[in-house]
Amino acid sequence: MNIRNRRGKPTAEVHTAALNDIMFFLMLFFLLASAVANPQVVKLLLPKSSAGEQSVAKKTVTVSITADLAYHVDKQTVPYEALEQTLQAQMNAGEEVTIMLYADSTVPIQNVISVMDVANRLKIKLVLATEPKKD
Repeated sequence: MNIRNRRGKPTAEVHTAALNDIMFFLMLFFLLASAVANPQVVKLLLPKSSAGEQSVAKKTVTVSITADLAYHVDKQTVPYEALEQTLQAQMNAGEEVTIMLYADSTVPIQNVISVMDVANRLKIKLVLATEPKKD
């Protein structure tokens, strides 16, 4: 039998305190980054759609209609009477512009159609934003 004193044998240890700190900071970074992922959008309850695809243009102008019928162009509140002039000012010569229309699901359809009419008069493409349906 080989009975020896085990005091001289080295032990293997892994210190994970630094790894815990790094994981905490990574989690905090991703939480903050996801909160500011799309800062040009006014928070709305969008209607549901089975096709959740969006088109991307060279320049996108966000127009939002809230439940209290307030119009926003890129988070700037604009009265409906000044909407056409504000969108005209957003257009540059020779640049393709697309309007992303975010309308709350409680907004009457006439208000959505009136924004579509403004886009048609200015000859701007308009995309109506929806949320995908949850099955």
